[in-house]
Amino acid sequence: MSVKEKVIYQIYPKSFLDTNQDGIGDLQGIKRKIPYLKQLGVDMIWLNPIYPSPQKDNGYDVADYLAIHPMFGTMKDFEELTTTAKANGIEIMLDMVFNHVSTEHEWFKRALAGEKKFQDYFILRDEPTDWVSKFGGNAWAPFGETGRYYLHLFEQSQADLNWRNPAVREELFEVLRFWMSKGVKGFRFDVINLIGKDEVLQDCAENDGKPAYTDQPIVHEYIRMMNQASFGEDEEIVTVGEMSSTTPENCILYTNPEREELTMTFNFHHLKVDYMDGKKWTKMPFDFAKLKENFHNFGTKMSQENGWNALFWNNHDQPRALNRFIDAENYRVAGAKMLASAIHLNRGTPYIYMGEEIGMLDPAFESIDQYVDVETLNAYEELLEAGMSEEEAFEIIKTKARDNSRIPMQWDHLEFSGFSNVAPWMSVGKSAKELNVARELKEGTIFNYYQRLIRLRKEYSVISEGSYEAFLPEHPQVYGYIRRCGNHSLLVLNNFFSQKATLDLPEEFLSGEVLINNYETEKLVERFELQPYQSIAIYI
Repeated sequence: MSVKEKVIYQIYPKSFLDTNQDGIGDLQGIKRKIPYLKQLGVDMIWLNPIYPSPQKDNGYDVADYLAIHPMFGTMKDFEELTTTAKANGIEIMLDMVFNHVSTEHEWFKRALAGEKKFQDYFILRDEPTDWVSKFGGNAWAPFGETGRYYLHLFEQSQADLNWRNPAVREELFEVLRFWMSKGVKGFRFDVINLIGKDEVLQDCAENDGKPAYTDQPIVHEYIRMMNQASFGEDEEIVTVGEMSSTTPENCILYTNPEREELTMTFNFHHLKVDYMDGKKWTKMPFDFAKLKENFHNFGTKMSQENGWNALFWNNHDQPRALNRFIDAENYRVAGAKMLASAIHLNRGTPYIYMGEEIGMLDPAFESIDQYVDVETLNAYEELLEAGMSEEEAFEIIKTKARDNSRIPMQWDHLEFSGFSNVAPWMSVGKSAKELNVARELKEGTIFNYYQRLIRLRKEYSVISEGSYEAFLPEHPQVYGYIRRCGNHSLLVLNNFFSQKATLDLPEEFLSGEVLINNYETEKLVERFELQPYQSIAIYI
């Protein structure tokens, strides 16, 4: 099967299913739900980090790349999961955090102890620059008692690795080869476009220092080296790079097959359209024109230059898309299906984040004490320091916190939503009694809709292989595009609002076949009216 036909399902292991009743999800829990994932129809599951870690940043502070964190289970559990998944037609994708390691990692400890070899594994300077950490505050911290400073673009306990050191690169390439030997067929690379810092680090007031370390030309060289030293040897392996603050031009370079870098890239521009003045910790309605512009920009350019997108609405770092883009109180079901169609019929590989296939919502927490994420707690304090009241700050936290997506999976209506028999590591969402897998499979329609979309991608080459062109880019309510492949075309129309939308159907599609539709449509007419949050795909 071509990678373009695949659909990938993301699991946040800590919150998927707890089988040993410690309140934390585990590998055996994922294994137990493989039949459910097979029923959905996905081809690969991406697991957020499962390595030993102090969990300052929920596992993205890796202390050992070659082991399993005991709270998730053992290496034997992982091997069983891989075998069981494979037997059901599902492969495993692991998260590789190669920009930084935990300060609890052996490499950093040995560097602190004075070993010159390991000091060269990190970015140490006598004088810090003015760069700002993505989690707030200065991006430099004192390196023990040495009088020097180490770079941490994220949390202070996450020390950036020095990719300019060939020994570091070889260590990381060996990590990939190790997991490939365990049967892993996919790798997701965390913030991989940040690994190529300027050789000489200087103050950079622009955008908190980002131009000095984002999408530098040398990153492409590093990724190509990584490809050739590891996963490039196996054509079945799928790779995806998380690209922070990137451009379509760079994503084309990262993913054009001729360049031997990555299979596809994540970008986040479409998920920053509710950031006031570009700042995350603000509250505003989403800017639909900007959302559509971002989709068209990446879709058109990647199509023209043979790049490949990873398509998604939700992940472990984002609030639920239903809460951001849909009037979920009145149109949750129609909205969930429309959002799904918008990316699953698109040009790129769709990702489903756990719970999305049943229309899960943000948890509607009532207190800051229910949040655990370090970025969220830091942001809350900064909002208070900026003069906001607790109520004002909390309203922003509720809409933007990463924890919104990290709550336990809602399997059934019981006290802890079928995730565990004991109180979970994070509170269960308020909607769990009504919105859960058991109820959805019994009487819902969202799960079935996702199944159909997954099947369509495998059945119609116009979906998996077709080109991308914008349709009615100026329409105030509709995100539309046309896919073309050989003699076939597909027109996809998505109404992003709770008001009806009117448009003119192109004549060529008036005699087409409705491939999928989240409403009952009588017939195709030139002057066509979309219902609230309607999505329809017309095939010719």
